Amino acid sequence: MSSIAIVGAGPGLGAAVARRFGREGYGVALLARDGERLGVLAGTLAAEGVRARGFAADVRDPLALAGALARAAEELGTVEILQYSPVPQRDFMLPVLETTHADLFGPVEFSVYGPVAAVQQVLPGMRELGRGTILFVNGGTAVIPHPDRAGTSIAFAAESAYGHLLHDRLAEEGIHVAQLVIPGAIVAGHARKDPAVLADTLWGMHRDRHGFRHYADDLES
Repeated sequence: MSSIAIVGAGPGLGAAVARRFGREGYGVALLARDGERLGVLAGTLAAEGVRARGFAADVRDPLALAGALARAAEELGTVEILQYSPVPQRDFMLPVLETTHADLFGPVEFSVYGPVAAVQQVLPGMRELGRGTILFVNGGTAVIPHPDRAGTSIAFAAESAYGHLLHDRLAEEGIHVAQLVIPGAIVAGHARKDPAVLADTLWGMHRDRHGFRHYADDLES
Protein backbone atom coordinates (compact mmCIF):
# COMPACT_ATOMS: atom_id res chain seq x y z
CA MET A 1 0.00 0.00 0.00
CA SER A 2 1.19 3.50 -0.76
CA SER A 3 -0.10 6.96 0.01
CA ILE A 4 -0.21 10.62 -0.94
CA ALA A 5 0.87 13.19 1.63
CA ILE A 6 -0.76 16.60 1.21
CA VAL A 7 1.23 19.24 3.07
CA GLY A 8 -1.00 22.23 3.67
CA ALA A 9 -4.26 20.28 3.50
CA GLY A 10 -7.47 22.23 3.94
CA PRO A 11 -11.14 22.11 2.95
CA GLY A 12 -10.50 23.51 -0.55
CA LEU A 13 -7.72 22.20 -2.77
CA GLY A 14 -6.40 19.73 -0.20
CA ALA A 15 -9.77 18.06 0.23
CA ALA A 16 -10.32 17.93 -3.54
CA VAL A 17 -6.92 16.31 -4.09
CA ALA A 18 -7.61 13.84 -1.29
CA ARG A 19 -10.85 12.81 -2.98
CA ARG A 20 -9.25 12.54 -6.43
CA PHE A 21 -6.28 10.45 -5.36
CA GLY A 22 -8.36 8.54 -2.83
CA ARG A 23 -10.61 7.35 -5.68
CA GLU A 24 -7.50 5.84 -7.22
CA GLY A 25 -6.88 3.76 -4.12
CA TYR A 26 -4.23 5.84 -2.34
CA GLY A 27 -4.22 6.38 1.37
CA VAL A 28 -4.28 10.10 2.12
CA ALA A 29 -2.15 11.81 4.77
CA LEU A 30 -3.40 15.31 5.57
CA LEU A 31 -0.77 17.63 7.07
CA ALA A 32 -1.38 21.11 8.47
CA ARG A 33 -0.94 23.03 11.71
CA ASP A 34 -4.45 22.66 13.14
CA GLY A 35 -4.93 19.10 14.33
CA GLU A 36 -8.60 19.63 15.21
CA ARG A 37 -9.49 20.82 11.72
CA LEU A 38 -7.52 17.96 10.21
CA GLY A 39 -9.52 15.52 12.30
CA VAL A 40 -12.80 16.96 11.00
CA LEU A 41 -11.57 16.84 7.40
CA ALA A 42 -10.27 13.28 7.77
CA GLY A 43 -13.62 12.23 9.21
CA THR A 44 -15.52 13.82 6.33
CA LEU A 45 -13.31 12.07 3.79
CA ALA A 46 -13.55 8.74 5.61
CA ALA A 47 -17.35 8.98 5.42
CA GLU A 48 -16.94 9.30 1.63
CA GLY A 49 -14.81 6.18 1.46
CA VAL A 50 -11.36 7.82 1.42
CA ARG A 51 -8.73 6.27 3.68
CA ALA A 52 -7.50 9.53 5.22
CA ARG A 53 -5.81 10.58 8.45
CA GLY A 54 -4.59 13.89 9.80
CA PHE A 55 -1.08 14.62 11.06
CA ALA A 56 -0.53 17.99 12.70
CA ALA A 57 2.74 19.79 11.91
CA ASP A 58 3.97 23.30 11.17
CA VAL A 59 5.92 23.48 7.91
CA ARG A 60 8.18 26.08 9.55
CA ASP A 61 9.37 23.35 11.95
CA PRO A 62 11.36 20.94 9.74
CA LEU A 63 11.77 18.28 12.42
CA ALA A 64 8.06 18.25 13.23
CA LEU A 65 7.19 18.08 9.52
CA ALA A 66 9.58 15.18 8.94
CA GLY A 67 8.18 13.38 11.98
CA ALA A 68 4.60 13.78 10.77
CA LEU A 69 5.53 12.40 7.35
CA ALA A 70 7.26 9.45 8.99
CA ARG A 71 4.11 8.66 11.00
CA ALA A 72 2.01 8.99 7.86
CA ALA A 73 4.15 6.40 6.07
CA GLU A 74 3.88 4.03 9.01
CA GLU A 75 0.10 4.30 9.25
CA LEU A 76 -0.95 4.67 5.61
CA GLY A 77 1.87 3.13 3.60
CA THR A 78 4.95 4.49 1.88
CA VAL A 79 4.48 8.04 0.64
CA GLU A 80 4.52 7.61 -3.14
CA ILE A 81 3.19 11.12 -3.84
CA LEU A 82 4.11 14.29 -1.96
CA GLN A 83 2.14 17.46 -2.59
CA TYR A 84 3.60 20.61 -1.01
CA SER A 85 0.90 23.26 -1.09
CA PRO A 86 0.54 25.24 2.15
CA VAL A 87 -1.00 28.72 1.83
CA PRO A 88 1.50 31.50 2.66
CA GLN A 89 0.86 33.78 5.60
CA ARG A 90 -0.30 37.31 4.88
CA ASP A 91 2.65 38.87 6.70
CA PHE A 92 4.98 37.35 4.08
CA MET A 93 3.52 39.76 1.51
CA LEU A 94 5.12 43.10 2.26
CA PRO A 95 6.23 45.69 -0.33
CA VAL A 96 9.83 45.11 -1.37
CA LEU A 97 11.16 48.40 0.02
CA GLU A 98 9.58 47.64 3.40
CA THR A 99 10.96 44.10 3.53
CA THR A 100 13.95 43.61 5.82
CA HIS A 101 16.18 40.57 6.06
CA ALA A 102 14.24 39.53 9.18
CA ASP A 103 10.98 39.59 7.21
CA LEU A 104 12.38 36.89 4.92
CA PHE A 105 12.97 34.34 7.70
CA GLY A 106 9.34 33.18 7.65
CA PRO A 107 8.94 32.91 3.88
CA VAL A 108 12.22 31.01 3.54
CA GLU A 109 11.30 28.62 6.36
CA PHE A 110 7.92 28.12 4.71
CA SER A 111 8.95 27.73 1.07
CA VAL A 112 12.52 26.43 1.25
CA TYR A 113 13.28 24.67 4.54
CA GLY A 114 9.83 23.04 4.62
CA PRO A 115 9.95 21.55 1.11
CA VAL A 116 13.52 20.36 1.56
CA ALA A 117 12.69 18.67 4.86
CA ALA A 118 9.61 17.03 3.35
CA VAL A 119 11.40 15.76 0.27
CA GLN A 120 14.32 14.41 2.25
CA GLN A 121 11.92 12.52 4.51
CA VAL A 122 9.91 10.81 1.75
CA LEU A 123 12.63 10.29 -0.87
CA PRO A 124 14.07 7.05 0.59
CA GLY A 125 10.64 5.43 0.47
CA MET A 126 10.10 6.51 -3.13
CA ARG A 127 13.48 5.11 -4.07
CA GLU A 128 12.59 1.84 -2.42
CA LEU A 129 9.34 1.72 -4.39
CA GLY A 130 11.20 2.61 -7.56
CA ARG A 131 8.68 5.35 -8.33
CA GLY A 132 7.24 8.53 -6.91
CA THR A 133 5.84 11.98 -7.63
CA ILE A 134 6.61 15.29 -5.94
CA LEU A 135 4.17 18.11 -6.69
CA PHE A 136 4.83 21.74 -5.77
CA VAL A 137 1.84 24.12 -5.88
CA ASN A 138 2.62 27.84 -6.03
CA GLY A 139 1.01 31.16 -6.84
CA GLY A 140 1.82 33.35 -9.80
CA THR A 141 4.63 35.16 -7.96
CA ALA A 142 6.70 31.99 -8.41
CA VAL A 143 6.97 33.06 -12.06
CA ILE A 144 6.44 36.83 -12.06
CA PRO A 145 7.62 38.54 -8.85
CA HIS A 146 5.26 41.15 -7.41
CA PRO A 147 6.72 44.29 -5.75
CA ASP A 148 4.02 44.26 -3.06
CA ARG A 149 4.54 40.58 -2.22
CA ALA A 150 8.28 40.45 -1.80
CA GLY A 151 8.48 37.60 0.70
CA THR A 152 6.54 35.09 -1.36
CA SER A 153 8.11 36.30 -4.61
CA ILE A 154 11.60 35.65 -3.29
CA ALA A 155 10.81 32.41 -1.47
CA PHE A 156 8.66 30.94 -4.25
CA ALA A 157 11.50 31.60 -6.70
CA ALA A 158 13.83 29.59 -4.46
CA GLU A 159 11.27 26.80 -4.09
CA SER A 160 10.84 26.73 -7.87
CA ALA A 161 14.60 26.44 -8.38
CA TYR A 162 14.77 23.58 -5.88
CA GLY A 163 11.91 21.78 -7.58
CA HIS A 164 13.45 22.19 -11.02
CA LEU A 165 16.76 20.80 -9.78
CA LEU A 166 14.94 17.80 -8.32
CA HIS A 167 13.06 17.31 -11.59
CA ASP A 168 16.30 17.10 -13.54
CA ARG A 169 18.10 14.93 -11.01
CA LEU A 170 15.40 12.42 -10.06
CA ALA A 171 13.86 11.64 -13.46
CA GLU A 172 16.37 8.87 -14.08
CA GLU A 173 15.22 7.20 -10.85
CA GLY A 174 11.56 7.08 -11.87
CA ILE A 175 10.60 9.96 -9.57
CA HIS A 176 8.72 12.77 -11.28
CA VAL A 177 8.88 16.31 -9.88
CA ALA A 178 6.51 18.98 -11.17
CA GLN A 179 5.12 22.39 -10.26
CA LEU A 180 1.59 23.71 -10.71
CA VAL A 181 1.37 27.51 -10.82
CA ILE A 182 -2.07 28.84 -9.89
CA PRO A 183 -2.36 32.56 -10.77
CA GLY A 184 -4.71 34.45 -8.48
CA ALA A 185 -7.20 32.79 -6.17
CA ILE A 186 -8.68 29.31 -6.25
CA VAL A 187 -12.33 29.88 -7.16
CA ALA A 188 -15.19 27.41 -6.74
CA GLY A 189 -17.00 27.01 -10.03
CA HIS A 190 -14.16 28.46 -12.11
CA ALA A 191 -13.53 26.54 -15.33
CA ARG A 192 -9.83 26.06 -14.57
CA LYS A 193 -9.33 27.03 -10.91
CA ASP A 194 -12.13 25.18 -9.16
CA PRO A 195 -10.61 22.86 -6.52
CA ALA A 196 -11.92 19.71 -8.22
CA VAL A 197 -10.58 20.87 -11.59
CA LEU A 198 -7.19 21.60 -10.05
CA ALA A 199 -7.21 18.18 -8.38
CA ASP A 200 -7.79 16.60 -11.80
CA THR A 201 -4.91 18.68 -13.17
CA LEU A 202 -2.61 17.43 -10.42
CA TRP A 203 -3.73 13.85 -11.02
CA GLY A 204 -2.89 14.29 -14.70
CA MET A 205 0.56 15.65 -13.83
CA HIS A 206 1.19 12.58 -11.67
CA ARG A 207 -0.14 10.21 -14.30
CA ASP A 208 1.39 11.72 -17.43
CA ARG A 209 4.78 12.66 -15.91
CA HIS A 210 5.59 15.28 -18.52
CA GLY A 211 7.56 18.47 -17.91
CA PHE A 212 8.25 20.47 -14.78
CA ARG A 213 6.14 23.65 -14.80
CA HIS A 214 2.42 23.63 -15.53
CA TYR A 215 -0.08 26.51 -15.38
CA ALA A 216 -3.60 26.23 -14.03
CA ASP A 217 -4.62 29.40 -15.87
CA ASP A 218 -3.22 32.39 -17.73
CA LEU A 219 -0.85 34.43 -15.58
CA GLU A 220 -2.93 37.59 -15.99
CA SER A 221 -5.78 35.93 -14.13
